[in-house]
Amino acid sequence: MKRNLLAIAIPALLVAGTASASIEVWNKDGNKVDFYGRVYALNYITDRNNQTGEGDKTTARLGMSGQTQITDGLSGYGRWEYEAKTGADADNETRYAYAGLNFGDFGSFDYGRNDGVLKTLTSYTDVLPEFGGDASNNDIYALTARTKAVATYRNSDFFGLVNGLRFAVQYADNGDNSSTQYLNNHDRTGHDSAEAWGSVIDWDVLDTGLSIGAGYAQTGGHKDAKAWSAGVKYDNDNLYLAALYIQGKQKYGWEKASTTDNTSDLKTKGFELVAQYGIDFEVGRLTPSVAYIQHKVQDASNFSRSGDAGLKGNDLAKYVDVGLTYDFNKNLSAIVDYKINLLDKDDIGARRALYEDGTFTKSQIKATAKDTVALGLIYQF
Repeated sequence: MKRNLLAIAIPALLVAGTASASIEVWNKDGNKVDFYGRVYALNYITDRNNQTGEGDKTTARLGMSGQTQITDGLSGYGRWEYEAKTGADADNETRYAYAGLNFGDFGSFDYGRNDGVLKTLTSYTDVLPEFGGDASNNDIYALTARTKAVATYRNSDFFGLVNGLRFAVQYADNGDNSSTQYLNNHDRTGHDSAEAWGSVIDWDVLDTGLSIGAGYAQTGGHKDAKAWSAGVKYDNDNLYLAALYIQGKQKYGWEKASTTDNTSDLKTKGFELVAQYGIDFEVGRLTPSVAYIQHKVQDASNFSRSGDAGLKGNDLAKYVDVGLTYDFNKNLSAIVDYKINLLDKDDIGARRALYEDGTFTKSQIKATAKDTVALGLIYQF
């Protein structure tokens, strides 16, 4: 998934006391308001004999961030971001909506709709021009994607004592109905999700460009979902290397997937590797990218939908990604991203996305295991 540099930078900028990456529309008496946005003109191209999943994927985002200085050591902040899609699956979403207090070296606390705490680590490899981001999935790994009703405490530089050492603790009150609603639901009746909590720590190692991190999250209730993750990245402006390992465990299978309510523990694990290199030109910057992504479940046949004949493979996602990003300047970029899908039609990953449809055909299964090319043009401010 295309890394939105503004979306990643703005939470840190709010805590740091500046939002220079966006357009400042108000700055008076210790109060600042900034707006930012993005239009992403995007199209997926696939095998012309099977066009499922291809076509227009254009989106537009608009966001606002604000700060208010209360005392020398205390400030308040807030953020809101909204996205509208224009393709065949067009819908709208409030991506972020939270407010908090920043206590300087003593950290920050906020509440609202925000990233799950493990997104700190999954963002290491979620930097591909378009695809990627497979580890950020609350239905498989707890607190890895955006979640509503989360309270988060974050601390940078470990109370001002260790540069680059950060940690966060998070509590989710009833989780996110749109992405984690079955993590507390063994009877499949659609109840809201369980409460969840997690923590993460990561460190920019001195001035080497190397960062390392680890985290853990779990839900309460019947599902008792757990997730462990560790990541490492190296960033020296031109060269970017990153690796992520993540492991999850749940007592029960996915909604509309498991053959029984009392199946053995669902265990998943994933590996993601990314390498990128930036090449500067007189006008613009070209960044080639290559990645390998694999997520699998142990003994997939236990967690397939009842009657899903022919299922043999354990892979949820498996592909090689080759892409290019050309940044004309900080506001305009063009991307091409080629997803070389390594899923077989008998893998659970080629079928799980179709379970919501009730019945599905062989041609639909084949479509989910095809290669895809993404072409996009991004304007952001």
